[in-house]
Amino acid sequence: MLQILLLRGINLGAHKRISMLELRRALEREGFADIRTYLQSGNVVVSSDAPADELAAQARQALARRFGLDVDVIVRTRDELAEVIARDPLGDVAVNPKRYQVSFLARELDAAALRQLSALAAPSERLVVIGRELYAWHPDGVARSRLWARLAGRQLGVSATARNWTTVTSLLALADA
Repeated sequence: MLQILLLRGINLGAHKRISMLELRRALEREGFADIRTYLQSGNVVVSSDAPADELAAQARQALARRFGLDVDVIVRTRDELAEVIARDPLGDVAVNPKRYQVSFLARELDAAALRQLSALAAPSERLVVIGRELYAWHPDGVARSRLWARLAGRQLGVSATARNWTTVTSLLALADA
C-alpha cells in the first residue's frame, strides 16, 4: 500500500537540513521500499503495509538515528490523501494554491481547540475542519495571520504539519506515478 510521510519542519530555514537523497538512503537502510520524495521539504511516498502509527514511529526513529533530529511524522495513505483532495471544501474561494493550506494532524482536535482556532481567523480567512485535516485559506498571506501562526506552531496540542494545496495535489500525483 502506498503511504505518504509528511515530515514536520524539514529544510525550513537553517534548521533540520536534510538532502532528499540522504533521506531516501536513510529510509532505505531502515527497510522502507519504493521511496520517492517531493521537493526538499520532507514529503515522502513509500510502499508499506504497516499501520500509520507504526510507520511514523519507524521513520521518526530512522531520522533520529541517521541525522540526530527529532521530527514529527504524519502519515496518510494514498487513498486518504485522495479523499483530502476530493473534499476540497474551500476550492470555490481558494484561488491561489500557495495561500491554501492543509494541516495534517495525528488525531482530531477537541472542540475547545477548534473554537480557539476559529477565533484567531481574520475576517478574510476561512477554516474548515474535517476529521484530522484543517483546511485554511489565507487570502492575504500567512505572514501576519494569527490563525496561521497557531496552525504552524506547536500550540495545537497534537502533532501536525501543513502543506500548501500545490504540494498536496503534487503528492497524490507522485503516489500515482
